[in-house]
Amino acid sequence: MHLVGLGTATPANRYTKAECLLAFQQSDWFSRLDARSHLIARTVLQRDNGIESRRLALDSLADVFSIDPNTLAQRFLKHAPKLASEAAGRALAQAGLDAQMIGAVVVSTCTGYLCPGLSGYVVERLGLRAGVQAFDLVGQGCAAALPNLQLGRALLASGAADHVLSVCVEVSSAAMYLDNDPGVLISACLFGDGAGAAVLSRASQAGTRAVEWVDHSSLIDPSQRGALMFEQRDGMLRNILTRAVPTLAAEHAQRVLVTVLGRAGLNQGDVSAWIMHAGGRDVLLALARRFELDDDALRYSAAMLREYGNLSSAFVYFVLEAALADAAPGGWWWLSSFGAGFSCHGALLKVA
Repeated sequence: MHLVGLGTATPANRYTKAECLLAFQQSDWFSRLDARSHLIARTVLQRDNGIESRRLALDSLADVFSIDPNTLAQRFLKHAPKLASEAAGRALAQAGLDAQMIGAVVVSTCTGYLCPGLSGYVVERLGLRAGVQAFDLVGQGCAAALPNLQLGRALLASGAADHVLSVCVEVSSAAMYLDNDPGVLISACLFGDGAGAAVLSRASQAGTRAVEWVDHSSLIDPSQRGALMFEQRDGMLRNILTRAVPTLAAEHAQRVLVTVLGRAGLNQGDVSAWIMHAGGRDVLLALARRFELDDDALRYSAAMLREYGNLSSAFVYFVLEAALADAAPGGWWWLSSFGAGFSCHGALLKVA
């Protein structure tokens, strides 16, 4: 399988963490939360937490504090199809393919629910053919990009499609929840809105860098499910985020890496570019320590985190796009995502 086109999309409005803190202090929610919560918000939004700004599907930051099921559901319905289709359209344009050539579309999200699913909106907006195979994957959290790509690979290998459109979209501002739990507050300060997409084909396309998916592996540990997950509360999604996440992410990511590199007869030193999901600054630091990487190795993940925040499942598309735009050295690249489950996935890419 080759990734022959990439596209990303974010809402137009950019908000800095300083602006987010000011909006929180001016909101009704500030008086509804306790002094400890005020301290947590100030600490996260005033220190160097690896994030400088986020893109949110809001006309103003005041809107984010309208937290009720109907408002959040409407925000997801308004923005998720738009962002998904914009990213997918850009991936198609880069691949040089007409929408009618897509045989299957796979869409992942965890920040909202639609029935019929998001895939139908992508089909409609892009003008994909009526006979396209459409798949909606939900509930995989930040890790969802690689299972999405794995399904695309299987569809290509089976002959079910010649070209597959892979899309991950998250409207984190449609999954807003606030209370005095530290994990809930930190989550509110980390996540941004955006979408990523890739066109997958059996062969590379002329005129673009060849990005070949060579091998992959996954690891799911249900015993750690409670470390990172959404729960339903009052008809809304409430994020559970614990201190164990950075360590879990690093441990699981290394196990997946060792498995795949071992099968390929490679070692970590053979990897020339790291395309890693970044749950936050502490996750990147834990990955760097566990893998014994220098500060430069995770530069693309760190740069995307600083500008966009944690984009959940869409994040690795942004990192891969950044590495390709920077003409990162070819050879063996490592692509990895992790999140709810607790799950981790990794893929070995060969880039020319």
